[in-house]
Amino acid sequence: MDTQEKQQRMEETLAQLVLARLATANPRSLQPHVVPVWFWWDGEAIWISAFNSTRKVKDLLKNPRCAVLVEPKDETPGLRGILFEGQAELITQPDPRVAQMAAIIYERYVGAEGMEDPEVQSWLADAENTLVYLKPEKIKAF
Repeated sequence: MDTQEKQQRMEETLAQLVLARLATANPRSLQPHVVPVWFWWDGEAIWISAFNSTRKVKDLLKNPRCAVLVEPKDETPGLRGILFEGQAELITQPDPRVAQMAAIIYERYVGAEGMEDPEVQSWLADAENTLVYLKPEKIKAF
């Protein structure tokens, strides 16, 4: 498979409605932590919606190094996964990108009708809502 074909398969995979897995590590205990997350790929970076009280955010506050793994929904010839590595940035309220990007991420997974759900609306309004922004230093497709 040539580079252009691999890039196309990567973009197709990142557009699929799949969960990513975010890996963080506590710098004191060195204990890894991996959780499934909703994400949005903008062509250059991964955006993940999270809440301040979660372990992933607490780990990233102390150690911003992380990895994100995205696997294709179905078996894709020549592509089993895409691994992103780098240093995450946490974006918090009142930055307007929090509500904007969270809405894009949520709508991707719950659809336009699901966005009307009071629970989803409460997530958008929650003061704990935080974005994990990862512009990867390294991308490995395998």
